[in-house]
Amino acid sequence: MKKIARKVWVISAIILLIITAFLVFQFQMPHRDVVSLEADYSISANELVDEYLLDPKKANQKYLDAEGDSKILSVNGKVSKFEKDLAGNIVLLLKQENSKAGIQCTFTKKTNKHTKDIKIGDLVQIKGVIRSGASYDADLQMYEDVILEKCDIKQSLEF
Repeated sequence: MKKIARKVWVISAIILLIITAFLVFQFQMPHRDVVSLEADYSISANELVDEYLLDPKKANQKYLDAEGDSKILSVNGKVSKFEKDLAGNIVLLLKQENSKAGIQCTFTKKTNKHTKDIKIGDLVQIKGVIRSGASYDADLQMYEDVILEKCDIKQSLEF
C-alpha cells in the first residue's frame, strides 16, 4: 500500500513539475514586437471605424487571425485628443469632427517619447494592434472607439 501511495505521489509531483514548466515557458515567451514588424494593413481611421460599425464580424475576420490575435495595422488620421492613461502611457485619439467614433491609440512606456512633437490637429500614421473594434452601446446611447494598443508613430503626415 505504501508503494502505491509513493508511486501516486511521485507521478503527481512529475505532472505538477511539467505543468509548472509549461506555465513558466508561456509566461516568459517573448511578445511580438509590433514596432519592428511590418504592418499587415494600411487604412484611414475613418475607414477602420466604418468597417467595424457596418459589420463587426466581417471586420474581425479581416483584422484578427485564427487565434483572435490582431494583425498589425497602420492607421492614418487626425489627432483630436492627447492624454495619458493611469499607467502613464500616451493615448492619442484619431477622429474627424463629423465621425461617430474614433480610434484610441495607446502607446507604451518605450514608445511614449515618440509622441513628444505631436499636437492636436496633426495628421499622423500610427502602427498598432486592435484590442477592440468600434461599436454602438445602446444602453449608454453612444458610440465606442476602436482601441489600438502597443502603438508607435510610424510618421507624421503632411497634406
